[in-house]
Amino acid sequence: METSINQKICVITGGTGGIGYYLSVGFDEAGYKVVALDKEQHQPLTDGIDFIKTDVSRQEDIEHAFRQIAGRYGTVHVLINNAAVSAFSKPVSAISVEEFEAVIAVNLRGSFICAKEFIEANSGQDYGRIINIASTRWNQNEADWEAYGASKGGLVSLTSTLAVSLSDRPITVNAVSPGWIQTEGYGELSARDHAQHPSGRVGRPRDIVNACLFLADEQNDFINGHNLVVDGGMTKKMIYEE
Repeated sequence: METSINQKICVITGGTGGIGYYLSVGFDEAGYKVVALDKEQHQPLTDGIDFIKTDVSRQEDIEHAFRQIAGRYGTVHVLINNAAVSAFSKPVSAISVEEFEAVIAVNLRGSFICAKEFIEANSGQDYGRIINIASTRWNQNEADWEAYGASKGGLVSLTSTLAVSLSDRPITVNAVSPGWIQTEGYGELSARDHAQHPSGRVGRPRDIVNACLFLADEQNDFINGHNLVVDGGMTKKMIYEE
């Protein structure tokens, strides 16, 4: 658990599965000390990555995790709010209020609590980064994604407000909104899947890792309150049914 004097501590929620797993690996390879928070360890992590079992819908879990991190490392430099209920769609006539609230509790409320804990843990540092993983569904969606879309829209808005609220601190707050990012079975995609993207291909997890590494860089302190859309240009297309 030892870190070098100049090593940056990066906390990644939902850091053991999907895009979060690749973020953990990518930041570890880039030289950060990574602490992955997740409800369970979905994929095995390398020895250099710490794992703390955390349900981000539970305030006490988040507070406990950050106490452990502060005890081990003394501070935190980067927070990536990635944990999300991401595969949930249900007709508005069928979704219950409790189901809607469960999505908000993880995707938006959990990110807010993590940000509060991060701000406190980062106190006294001259560098801090909060990166919220939103989605292109924050403003462009399909039917039956009310809960997910609302949570990601709230996360983009939270990003903007936090950036302003923290203007007296050396913490920047930005969002990354992925489009279609294929985390497995990339080779099974069709030519049509790739061709519909202006960039000519479906996204890979590395595209999100690269965006987050850029925003986390200590020199990039003039990018603040921004929502970086990483979607191969899809949200710029005007699409009509023929």
